[in-house]
Amino acid sequence: MMLYSLAAQAITQISIRAEHIEHPKGDAQNVSLKLDLNKASPTLSLKSALKQKSDKDWAQVSLICNLPQNIQAGHWGCAQGLFKTTHINLPFSIEINRLLVNGIPDVSAELHLNNASFSDEAGLHAAEKFTGKVAITARQVGHTWAWNTALDWQAGEVFWQPFYMANGGHQFVASGKLEDDLLSFDSANLKIKNVGELNFNGQIRLADYKLVSFNGNLPSLDLSTAYPLLFKPFLEKTAFNNADIEGKVALKVEVKNSELKSFEMHLSDVDIADKNQKFAFYKVNANIPWSYDEPKNVSFGYESGELLNLPLGNTNIQAEVNRYALTSPNIRLPILDGALNLSDISAAHIGAQWYWHLRAKLEPISMADFSASLQLPRMQGTASAEIPLVTYNNGVLTTDGRVLLNVFHGTASVTQLTMQEPLGKTPKLNADIALRNLDLGDLTRTFSFGAIEGKLDGDINGLEMQNWKPAKFDAMVQSSAGKYPKKISQRAVENISALGGAGAAAAIQRSFLRFFGQFNYAKLGLSCKLHNDICQMGGIESTPQGYVIVKGSGIPAITVMGYNQTVGWSDLLGRLKRVIDSNSKAIVK
Repeated sequence: MMLYSLAAQAITQISIRAEHIEHPKGDAQNVSLKLDLNKASPTLSLKSALKQKSDKDWAQVSLICNLPQNIQAGHWGCAQGLFKTTHINLPFSIEINRLLVNGIPDVSAELHLNNASFSDEAGLHAAEKFTGKVAITARQVGHTWAWNTALDWQAGEVFWQPFYMANGGHQFVASGKLEDDLLSFDSANLKIKNVGELNFNGQIRLADYKLVSFNGNLPSLDLSTAYPLLFKPFLEKTAFNNADIEGKVALKVEVKNSELKSFEMHLSDVDIADKNQKFAFYKVNANIPWSYDEPKNVSFGYESGELLNLPLGNTNIQAEVNRYALTSPNIRLPILDGALNLSDISAAHIGAQWYWHLRAKLEPISMADFSASLQLPRMQGTASAEIPLVTYNNGVLTTDGRVLLNVFHGTASVTQLTMQEPLGKTPKLNADIALRNLDLGDLTRTFSFGAIEGKLDGDINGLEMQNWKPAKFDAMVQSSAGKYPKKISQRAVENISALGGAGAAAAIQRSFLRFFGQFNYAKLGLSCKLHNDICQMGGIESTPQGYVIVKGSGIPAITVMGYNQTVGWSDLLGRLKRVIDSNSKAIVK
């Protein structure tokens, strides 16, 4: 009333300036407040520099508002607003529909942002070209504020570590109360475009931002869009960091005093496929409940899958989860034509780490199918295993017992097996391997090496593999003890010579031995001690010139010598590959 009275007395403008204003929570400087009455609709403009006590830099603020006839209940149109700092550029406008009703605070306003941008010094939070609006109503009832708000994110990009969201189309609608420092959400709905909706209620204590309570419900979430947007940022150091995931998930969550009290997750026809082809599970359906206060029964199953290229059959798993522990009497996992049976399963999550143990038995599986799945040369026989105890402790898997494979009419047993992060980015494996009585005829035909008759023993001790590639071992393979036919073809002699030195192959070509297709031998063997990508090679005997790989016997006989005692591992593999490739046209039975 005073302002309009002044206008009637021909006062057209009122300006107030202050060089500095102090307040316990912040300061203002170069404050300019101007009331312009020389218009049909009076305007109020504000310019100032503001700074909280904890801030280093000043923020520049400017705003122009059209004043209504009724200051309390009229419409305020505040355009050309700007809030700007070193890291923030926030163009905005405000529409205020009312401030008071019958002298009681009852606010209805709408804030519009247009191409706003911000970032923090650490680069952990940022936005570019953000456009949207926030509507809010707030009414004071005694010491309580009842409020409603609606956020419409229309366009722009936001990075809020670890989340990155581009484009718009997301909405948030909520209502609740504010009493002292307790902010209550009576009902809230967050809609993320092409992903799903979250409905929740709860309370936050503003003094320390503690989540007093939270009840959330995700009735249907599309994993093909939710995984890269919401879940992948948390899975960078897990086996699921690079996967294609499709299907639906539903989730309910209850939190009290910032601690998880219960959740229930349902997976519906979910497909998970690792892009590095380490694993895949198809048509996963699961009901996974959890409660801090009572045990829950868990069910998990899939129709098919793959693990390191090994086909997995239809599987259904039943277990009980009791707070941070899981138990199951038996789980059967079909693999190829056999299955892996797990029993006495017990797992616990302690100190942010998983610890578990179980017993394992591998039903016989076809080595022909196994080698085909892993794209290895075709092997005959079966593989079976029984491990009394398997334990997993702080990312390391160890076995107590041996894995026994029946291959090439002999056996291959694996002991002292340990694995670190088997499905992680850099898996590590340690083991000792013993080969006994392998049929050299089957073995050489399988790997197209030239014909050798006899039997073979081998020991690979201290095997260390990193990312499934050998890094260290001490290996020796040699003919088995006992009496049996021992023959080696001229082609096999040439190939062995290519691994250890070309002396024997040259000797054959320079002598009458070239007329013989095969030779007798008394013993053969080759060793390699790998360290730092260098293989220290040896044979069954040492000589001043080198080592003996094949020791001849009878007529005709030939002795094959090795002369290269130090060979690069990649070079040795290259030699072996060239040998096999040169014989690739051989018929394999």
